[in-house]
Amino acid sequence: MSNYKKTLFDKVWDAHVVETIPDGPQIIYIDKHLIHEVTSPQAFAELESRSLEIFRPKQIVATADHNVPTWDQDKPIRDDSSRNQVEQLTENCKKNNIELYGLGHPYQGIVHIIAPELGVTQPGMSIVCGDSHTSTHGAFGSIAFGIGTSQVAQVFASQCLLLNKPKSMRITVNGKLNKNVQPKDVILYIISKVGTDGGTGYFCEYAGNIFEEMSMEGRMTVCNMSIEMGARGGMIAPDETTFNYVKGRTFALKGEGWEEKVEYWKTLKTDDDATFDAEFSFDASEIYPMVTYGTNPGMGISISQNIPNPQNDSEEKALKYMGLKAGQALSDIKVNYVFIGSCTNARIEDFRSAANYIKGKRKSEHVQALIVPGSQQVVKQIFEEGLDQIFNEAGFQIRQPGCSACLAMNDDKIPEGEYCVSTSNRNFEGRQGQGARTILASPLTAAKVAIEGKISVFEN
Repeated sequence: MSNYKKTLFDKVWDAHVVETIPDGPQIIYIDKHLIHEVTSPQAFAELESRSLEIFRPKQIVATADHNVPTWDQDKPIRDDSSRNQVEQLTENCKKNNIELYGLGHPYQGIVHIIAPELGVTQPGMSIVCGDSHTSTHGAFGSIAFGIGTSQVAQVFASQCLLLNKPKSMRITVNGKLNKNVQPKDVILYIISKVGTDGGTGYFCEYAGNIFEEMSMEGRMTVCNMSIEMGARGGMIAPDETTFNYVKGRTFALKGEGWEEKVEYWKTLKTDDDATFDAEFSFDASEIYPMVTYGTNPGMGISISQNIPNPQNDSEEKALKYMGLKAGQALSDIKVNYVFIGSCTNARIEDFRSAANYIKGKRKSEHVQALIVPGSQQVVKQIFEEGLDQIFNEAGFQIRQPGCSACLAMNDDKIPEGEYCVSTSNRNFEGRQGQGARTILASPLTAAKVAIEGKISVFEN
């Protein structure tokens, strides 16, 4: 076995195997369990009904994000069910000695944004959360994936999960990106080529100079959307960019232990000659700023293209829902809403790039443009860097942290029939509100649409 060449995924997965059941699944140890108010109440209730205790409360990080309003967070939540869920989380955490970053806490924010920025997320870890976009944390070279409520209860009770090892996939992108192409465009391009089920059953490693040159924020955006091509998760090998990002953060190791950790993290890369179950390669020069035009993230085109002909009934149905026709120019779509936020694109880098474009301009009269930071820490940075002034002068609304208009679980819904250019991860029917029409884009493209009120190509 000493000659066995391992992928990055193999190395991290194998390091967490507690036991292998002959001809069956494996028991995997979980380093960090992230929870929020939506998928945890039933799991807490299940443990209580079986008189079980939380096995390792110190390995759990809790926050309120999905149901929280993005206005007046210091006041009681108006919506009954949202308020009940947030209160239930507070009660459950108190009862079980779990640290909670609830409303009003300086660390509160979207679960997949606060864990990395606080240094909770680190290379080589196994991380789970009752939320599909847990794949975000794979940007650090960790195995991170979403789990269902019954599995949340399993981790509460044992800090382990019973799992079948997924297959491995590698997606390589090399070359030079075109102007105005952001990490979001790279992943939307990949999904448009691989399809929304191309990654089903796989854990995906992203390789090539394009990912190596990305910031940690960019890598998180890419890994966040791995789930949108059906993958169990996405990973990028940790490197100096990763170590520099983690170093000095609130919960990162300090002193002598740090150097030791980094030496181990440096071994977390795919061995030369290791084989993958599936491989894809793309040329960076073929990627341009992207938008979606349908009702899944795979229905994406570059902003210079017209709406393509539907290839099947589901694509035809998607165009009907979106109120679009084959051959139509994207610039014909009157966009009244723009949302820059979500666990995909609500980090400081995203707001810097949007502000950089917006500076000195004014949003289109008919557009309502929301800026929703991913955490209280990001809010602080926005104000410290003076980005708030740029957004305010351009007529954008800055809100308080939360999942906001990414999904219709809170007050920030898009009205029926309206188009919203959104930096979030999903454009399913009704995702942003009943009958709402979502067009996914990068923060830069979204900022441009807010200024112009329509989708148009960038000037060189």
